[in-house]
Amino acid sequence: MIRPKIISFICIIGYLSVVFTFPQVFSPQIKKLGVLMPAIYGILVAANFIACVGLWYFKQWGVQLYIISVFAKTLFYILANQLGFGFYFNCSVSFIFIIILLRFYPKMNPNL
Repeated sequence: MIRPKIISFICIIGYLSVVFTFPQVFSPQIKKLGVLMPAIYGILVAANFIACVGLWYFKQWGVQLYIISVFAKTLFYILANQLGFGFYFNCSVSFIFIIILLRFYPKMNPNL
């Protein structure tokens, strides 16, 4: 099945968010949270990128990984006490994307 335009839009937004959040892995804000926090945050950013690749190829594992990465990143921000406007905005956009992705989930390819 051909990828719907809304999934392409979500992927492009996801790729752009990875481009803008990856430099934050090396920021002093993340480094002062703890020794392992930059590594954990880097893994979350990488998981988001890999999920967008799965969505681009219209695979079910892309949706599953996207949902896991959104909840893991939300938990990371809550535990790091980074609850500003950006946190709430990203959560609301991510949950809208999850609803859209779950609508197309049955039509996606279940194979790797």
